[in-house]
Amino acid sequence: MQSRRMQLQRLPIETLFPLGIGLLFFAITSSIVIGPMDISFIDSIKALIPWETDLPANIQLVVNQIRLPRTLLAIAIGAILALCGAVMQGLFRNPLADPGIIGVSGGAALGAAIAVVFFAPLVVNYPLILTLGTVPVFAFIGGALSTFFVYYLGTDKNGTSVTIMLLAGVAIGALSGAALGFMNFIADDQALRDLSLWSMGSLAGAAWPGIALAFASLAILLWLFCRDANALNAFLLGEAEAKHMGVNVQMLKRRLILLCAAGVGVTVSLTGIIGFVGLVIPHLGRMLSGPNHKTLLPISALLGALILLIADMIARVVLAPLELPVGIVTAILGAPFFILLLVKQKGRMS
Repeated sequence: MQSRRMQLQRLPIETLFPLGIGLLFFAITSSIVIGPMDISFIDSIKALIPWETDLPANIQLVVNQIRLPRTLLAIAIGAILALCGAVMQGLFRNPLADPGIIGVSGGAALGAAIAVVFFAPLVVNYPLILTLGTVPVFAFIGGALSTFFVYYLGTDKNGTSVTIMLLAGVAIGALSGAALGFMNFIADDQALRDLSLWSMGSLAGAAWPGIALAFASLAILLWLFCRDANALNAFLLGEAEAKHMGVNVQMLKRRLILLCAAGVGVTVSLTGIIGFVGLVIPHLGRMLSGPNHKTLLPISALLGALILLIADMIARVVLAPLELPVGIVTAILGAPFFILLLVKQKGRMS
């Protein structure tokens, strides 16, 4: 009966994708219109037209340099986080796997913090190099090292122990938190401000070079992950079964872990730690489309973009004219969902 109810919740893919795209388009339009500054719908749309010159300069500035960039960045970051979450849950065969929970986000944040603190003098003369070079590279290295450490501790000849993996993730998170505290202690004023924003997750620093990096990363990750959709489907049966089906298990694990670390490194370098998107969205995707990664991955990317965009709109208006960091909003929305997952897992184990 329970499986039948779950089946009834799923939608045909030919209905799900157009519906999701329509909702995303509506959310994009709303994100451009909504904000602390009162700008009408018509003026917001006119500001997007390059040859429209009748609007005041302040409206053009707010729409084209603030609202539009952060809208696009929210789409790319939400999609990347959801994709990485779906891949990690499929790779570890556990619904609690998430870049934040197993320590990837913490390691990437520590790498980015090291780059910000020790390469801070480059900001004045070479801001683009810092944004597109040093910070993403260090964030990727931090995320990759923490991911492989968790994977190494949780894996033996019998397979992967999810319990040890989660505990190792907690340890990595605590260690990264302590190191981030030390980075805050030795940072100068500008670096300290950047680190404070990163620790809470924010889309306020959206800029066109970062948006280009985020969308390029999203396109590459979506293509590479979808290539491995069949292998991830085989993983759902277990590692031994996947080997019998011709999957090179060890190579697949290494490749997907590196790709997830790269994706999380990009998101952390641009927006800081935004939690629970990679945990919650894949579950919503499975409820709507089922566990097949051929449909789950693109649906997760679509839902991740939509949910983070909605969370960003909430962050902008809930305390207007003040702005709440979007990482706080996703934590408030995602934490109850995570507790519900833990309760369900406890019920299955008892």
